[in-house]
Amino acid sequence: MSPRIHAVSRVLPPHHADQETLIAALRRLWATQHFNVERLEELHRAVMVNGRHLALPVDEYFALESFQARNDAWIRVGTDLAERAAREALARAGLTPADVDHVFFVTVTGIATPSVDARLVNRLGLRPDVKRTPIFGLGCVAGAAGLARAADYLRAFPGETALLLSVELCSLTLQREDLSVANIIASGLFGDGAAAVVLRGGDVPGTGPSVTASRSVFYRDTERTMGWDVTGTGFKVILSPKVPQLVNAHVRGDVDGFLGKHATARKDIQHWIAHTGGPKVLQAFEASLELPEGALRRSWASLSDVGNLSSASVLFVLGEFLDEQVGRPGDKGVLMAMGPGFCSELVLLSW
Repeated sequence: MSPRIHAVSRVLPPHHADQETLIAALRRLWATQHFNVERLEELHRAVMVNGRHLALPVDEYFALESFQARNDAWIRVGTDLAERAAREALARAGLTPADVDHVFFVTVTGIATPSVDARLVNRLGLRPDVKRTPIFGLGCVAGAAGLARAADYLRAFPGETALLLSVELCSLTLQREDLSVANIIASGLFGDGAAAVVLRGGDVPGTGPSVTASRSVFYRDTERTMGWDVTGTGFKVILSPKVPQLVNAHVRGDVDGFLGKHATARKDIQHWIAHTGGPKVLQAFEASLELPEGALRRSWASLSDVGNLSSASVLFVLGEFLDEQVGRPGDKGVLMAMGPGFCSELVLLSW
């Protein structure tokens, strides 16, 4: 019996701003540096995000002068969001924090030692013998990768319960002095949020989808495609325009090879759950995989409503999908994401 997803929660910070409000705030910031503000508006509208939730009220960002100030805000707000997401997911699964055997925590937007999962042990009331695996640096792919690694663990311990937590506060990484196209696009695309997934081993009864298999794919010599340059002011974004080209070049062969190993083909897949990488990435997924119209409608809607939440994005789409209860016995789904490496993660789900 494969590990099974029992619950997913999605949590957003309370501060919301529509895209026009954010454009106006960034216009104030960058106009003094003689940046072409018309280009700012053009790039922000092209990412097709209508608004985003933010870790802090917009006006409070201007007071965050240092990397330390931003990271301190990340620890404070991120820990609160992680706690909310964990409590909601466990409640949905009918469990308590004491039922959790292993916590997997993924992020790429802040650093902390002790890590956020450790800071939750007392706050949540986790057992003192709880196992913890904090994972930093996988970026957008980490939601899918974290799901796969938690399932791998539960195959070895089929009677146990794992909690996957993703917290991303992308707004706190913005580099004010960076006028590169990559940073301007990132300032319009990425938002803030947290998600949690409760998974239980195959010995535990449940009705959610099983994590049947997963595959990781690393694309050689692509390390400068996406990621961070860690500078004196924090995380400076690396975001190559070649990302959609890599999707077009690889994802079809990756998916077909993965499914073929499990006696499955694309025509056998009823559900597609894709990371909201941006309009060009979603279009590349649709074209490369020859998906039917509307197959990625939840990903498009999530991109519009909250933006790209890095590792939490694919979990937000998964949560939306499960809330709609459209999976039927015998159905199969593919959950997929791509991120720094450059790499992809594919997860096969079965109902």
